[in-house]
Amino acid sequence: MQDASPDRSPPEAAVLRGTNQSGMRDHNERLVLSLVRRHGALAKSDIARMTGLSAQTVSVIMRELEDAGLLERGEPVRGRVGQPSIPMSLAAEGAFFLGLKVGRRSADLVLTDFRGQMRAARRKVYRYPTPDAVVGFVAEAAPALAGELPAAQRGRIMGMGVAMPFQLWNWVQVIHAPQDEMDQWQSRDIQAELADLTGMPVFIRNDATAACGAELIFGTGERPTDFLYFYFGTFIGGGLVLSGQLFLGRTGNAAAVGSIQVPAPGGGTRRLIDLASMSVLAEAMEAAGEASDHLWSQHGRWEVSDGILSAWLDQAAGALAQATLAAAALLEVQAVLIDGWMPVSVRAELVRRTESALLGLDLAGIDPPVIREGTVGADARALGAAAIPLSQRYLIDQNAAVREG
Repeated sequence: MQDASPDRSPPEAAVLRGTNQSGMRDHNERLVLSLVRRHGALAKSDIARMTGLSAQTVSVIMRELEDAGLLERGEPVRGRVGQPSIPMSLAAEGAFFLGLKVGRRSADLVLTDFRGQMRAARRKVYRYPTPDAVVGFVAEAAPALAGELPAAQRGRIMGMGVAMPFQLWNWVQVIHAPQDEMDQWQSRDIQAELADLTGMPVFIRNDATAACGAELIFGTGERPTDFLYFYFGTFIGGGLVLSGQLFLGRTGNAAAVGSIQVPAPGGGTRRLIDLASMSVLAEAMEAAGEASDHLWSQHGRWEVSDGILSAWLDQAAGALAQATLAAAALLEVQAVLIDGWMPVSVRAELVRRTESALLGLDLAGIDPPVIREGTVGADARALGAAAIPLSQRYLIDQNAAVREG
């Protein structure tokens, strides 16, 4: 059985509107939690105005969510008249989630709280990923992460999400791994194995798509309604948000940006993945006699000569600009967000060069998207994995129309 099948839970509600019918209690609770996650602390009157639910219904829902430990009260806010309003926020310790990132050179397992803050993490670096290595890592790391919580809170770990590249067995030549070991990914049901191991529900999603989901759910600042997302790991990957909703596609592999054909230096075209991946930088470093192993073990500081780094940045930015132009012509996205396993200073420079390269292209008839840095950072894939069970259990569809008036 193929391990990396997309999560196949049924679609949730299409709009952020509540209902006063008793049979829709679960929907209304998810609705309230989704609004508080998106907007921050909200009072009962805010929720009622945004959803159209009656004040009594909202009071009952928020009281039940507070009793369940999912919402917590803030300080009362006094107005000029009437009773003070009490803003309600997500309770950080209301629920916890595990997020597993399976990469081509490393695996990360993180424990996040209900607000999306990372509480603990473990990491394993390997030459190439195998099912046994990943399952063995989780068997060791998951109990250790749970042990970071007080005993009374360990039962609040509600699920595990897994972010991993699809069809790992097809990357044998690129990552120089034995074909027979990588072929195990085709026959092993890694989702079932991890569910049996942890005793909790497990969801699998493409790694770059999961990183995009982290930006959508946990990202800070203004979040565009439509954006294309690039994540730099060993290979570049992407995600797509349309109308405020993560777009997965028919097989869960939408926005496979690495396969986009872009102009290549010297003529012709090549795949984006061949021009704008960290593996390309690593190969250039090795060819120049510079060690590249540290790229995979940590992201805070790169030891790379200025000339090699600048050449890679120019090539990656030019390829990103071409891919962005193609996407903007087809989808008319508002923004392009760039993130990755890299120092923040490198990310900022990559964004600057990509914007410059895009503005140098023929943009006739195109409203160019804004090029911005992602806000989640290097751990976006693991945090995006943890966001999957959070969304499945507590949130509604992000494709929402909220009445603000």
